[in-house]
Amino acid sequence: MQYRISHAPHRTLLAIGLVGCIASSHAAEATAPDATDLDDVVVTATRTAQTQDATLAAVDVITRADIERLQPRSLPDLLRSAQGVGISNSGGAGKLSSAYVRGTNAGHVLVLVDGLQVGSATAGTAALQDIPVEQIERIEIVRGPFSSLYGSEAIGGVIQIFTRRPQSAFSPTFSVGAGNYATYKATAGVSGRSGDGWYALNVAHDTTDGINACRPSPLGPFGYTGGCFTDEPDRDGYTNNSVSARGGYRFGQLDVELKALRAEGENEYDGNYLDPFFPSPNESKVVQQVGGARARYQAGDAATFTLNLGQSLDRSRDFGEGEFFSLFETRRNQGSLQADVVLGGGTWSAGFDWSQDKVDSTTPYAVDERTNRALFGQWQQSFGAHSLQVSARHDDNSQFGGETTGSALWGWDFTQALRLTASYGTAFKAPTFNDLYYPLFDNPALQPETSRSAELGLRGKHGWGGWSVNAFQTRIEDLIVFDGMTTDATHPFGMPINVGEARIRGVELSGNTRLAGWDLRGTASWLDPRSESAPNDGNVLPRRARRSGRLDADRAFGNFSVGASVTGASRRFDELANVNELGGYATTDLRAGFRFGPDWSLALSVNNVFDKSYETVRYFNQLGRNYLLTLSYHPAE
Repeated sequence: MQYRISHAPHRTLLAIGLVGCIASSHAAEATAPDATDLDDVVVTATRTAQTQDATLAAVDVITRADIERLQPRSLPDLLRSAQGVGISNSGGAGKLSSAYVRGTNAGHVLVLVDGLQVGSATAGTAALQDIPVEQIERIEIVRGPFSSLYGSEAIGGVIQIFTRRPQSAFSPTFSVGAGNYATYKATAGVSGRSGDGWYALNVAHDTTDGINACRPSPLGPFGYTGGCFTDEPDRDGYTNNSVSARGGYRFGQLDVELKALRAEGENEYDGNYLDPFFPSPNESKVVQQVGGARARYQAGDAATFTLNLGQSLDRSRDFGEGEFFSLFETRRNQGSLQADVVLGGGTWSAGFDWSQDKVDSTTPYAVDERTNRALFGQWQQSFGAHSLQVSARHDDNSQFGGETTGSALWGWDFTQALRLTASYGTAFKAPTFNDLYYPLFDNPALQPETSRSAELGLRGKHGWGGWSVNAFQTRIEDLIVFDGMTTDATHPFGMPINVGEARIRGVELSGNTRLAGWDLRGTASWLDPRSESAPNDGNVLPRRARRSGRLDADRAFGNFSVGASVTGASRRFDELANVNELGGYATTDLRAGFRFGPDWSLALSVNNVFDKSYETVRYFNQLGRNYLLTLSYHPAE
C-alpha cells in the first residue's frame, strides 16, 4: 500500500489565519449581543462563577450545542477545534492521544471532570481518548499557568469537562449512528428538574473496527526500529461503553449534588507480543471512572462555602493475544473546601485541597502512594475600568516536599468594546511514579518541573462579532529528561534527571463574525517551542506544529443546516533531536443536519473529505475519509 504524507500547507495555514483575523472586521448583519445565559458563565479560570467576558485569562468554552454542530467522533477530535491545543494520536480511535496546550508537554495540562482531577499517576497524563464525547455537556479550556489555583500539572492550562445535566423539566433523549470502518454509536438518556431537585442519567455505546494503527518501520539489525516495533497489518478496533449520572436537591440556602461517570473500553493496537527479549501487548481493557459529592452553602450575597469530595480511577489491563500481560491502576482520593466572601467591593477566596494517589500494578513500585495538601487564596476586584486577579498557593507533597506558586492578572477596559490584559504566573509539574519508582529506570530524588509565564492580550467584542490576540512566553526549568549516560549498578540503562530547560513563545489570534448568513470562526497560532538544554539546545520541542489554524463556517436554512471546517498544521519533529520530520497537513470536514418535526433530527458528518494521509506520531496512521450518519430524538424545550 502506498503511504502518502501531505507536506507544509503554508498557503492553507495563511488563508485560515487571515480569514480568522480579517472576518471580524466585516460588520455585516450586525445584531445586538445575546443576553447572558448559563453558557456564558465559566468557573475554571477563577474557581468562582463569572461571565466569560469578565475573565482575565484566555478561555475557550465548548458547549453541547457546539458538540452537536461539529459532530466530533471523540474527545481528542473535539479538542482539535480549540484555540492553542495541539493533539497527537497513535493510530485512530481509542489509541493514546495527548494534548499540547500552548506548546507545553502533554503532562503540563490539568484535566478535571466535574471539578475532580483525572489521569494516571504512573504515566502522568489523562486518557483523553477514553472519555466519551457523548457524556459531555460542556468543556472549559483555560490557557496559561494556573498552579496557583489547582497545583501540579497546570503549566500550560486547565481543561475542565462537565458531564451531561438537565436542561428542562423532563427530557428523554436517544440517538443511533453508523459510519464506515464498521462504526456504530448509540446513546440514551433521561433528565429533568422538579421543584428543588434535579437528575440526569445517560448511557452510550461506541464501537469501530478502526484502522491499522501502525505502519511498519524499516528493519534494522534487531528488527523493526520505530513506531510499534512490529508489523501487524490488521484493523485495530475500539469499543467504549459508558454511563453518567447526577442528581441533586436544594435545601433552602444549601444544595447538595452527587455525580458519577464510568467508561469501559476495549482497545486493540499493534504490539510485538512474541518478541522474547522485549515483548509488548496488543490489547487493553481500560476504565475511566470519576464520582463524587458536592455541598454548597450560600450565605446570602456575602459568602459561599463549597465542599467537594470524590475519587477518580484510571485502570489499564494489558493483554497479548488474550493472555494477561500487565496492570496499571491509579486511584485518586480527593477533596476540597473553599470559601468565597464578598468584601470591600471585591471577592476573596480561600481554600484547602487534599489528594492521595494510590498505585496498583504488576510492576513492583518501591512506593505506591503519596499525599498532597495545599492551601490557596485569591483576590478579585474591579476599580472602574481596571480589574485584578491575584492568587497564591502552597502545596505540601509527601514525596518531594513543598512548592509555592502565584499569579497576577490585570485587565483594562479602555473602551466599551476593547479590553487589554496582562498576566504573570508560576507553575509546576510533580514527577510521575514512573519517573520516581519504575524499576531500573527510577530516580526518587527528582524534583518538580517549574515554569514562569508572561502574557499580553487584547480583545474586542462588537455587535458584529469579536476577536482576540494573545502573545505569551513560558520558561520551563528542571524538566525531567531521561539520561542514558547516567548509570550505576542499579540503573544500567540510565535514569531520569532534572536538567532540561525549555522556552516557548507564541501568538494566538481568533475572530468570529456573521457574514451573509454564515457564522464564521477562525483561529491561528504561531509557536516557537525550543529546548534550551544540551545536547539539543535550540531544537524544536517534539510533536508541536509551529503554525496551526482552523476555520469553521456554518449556516442554517430553516430546518436544514450545513457546515465545514478546515484544520491545518505545519511540519513538526517526532523527537527532541529533530531528526525525523512529520509533514504538515490540512484536512477538510463537512457536515449537514436536518430537523424533521420538533423532536427528531438527522446529521451527517464527512471528515477528512480529501482523504489526506498524515501522521501526528511517527509511523502511526490517521483516519482517512470517514463519515457518520446519526438519527437523534430530543424533545423541543
